[in-house]
Amino acid sequence: QVQLVESGGGLVQPGGSLRLSCAASGMIFSIYDINWYRQTPENQRDLVATITSNGSTNVADSVKGRFTISRDNAKNTVYLQMNSLKPEDTAVYYCNGRPNSRGRFIGRTQEYWGQGTQVTVSS
Repeated sequence: QVQLVESGGGLVQPGGSLRLSCAASGMIFSIYDINWYRQTPENQRDLVATITSNGSTNVADSVKGRFTISRDNAKNTVYLQMNSLKPEDTAVYYCNGRPNSRGRFIGRTQEYWGQGTQVTVSS
């Protein structure tokens, strides 16, 4: 079955860095755009970054210049490099797979979510 597994979260001091990974299995990776969302302790879930199957990226204004999203299609893995972390980046980070236009053309409609990984930025 389809699985998205996040890893790389943890506790880091303000100004530090983390790299999150999202490893996909059981899916045709090339027909999915991959998104990173984060959910704060107040339960607000926000889109952080997106990478399409052809490598186009977009990041939220709140993390622009600090976070970078990339994907390795050979490894079916997407990365979120997070630098200059701030306490307000503290959240559970979720990986999401959403079918792109090619995927929808062949009938793929279901989205998939990982289990989340906790990122805590604190001194």
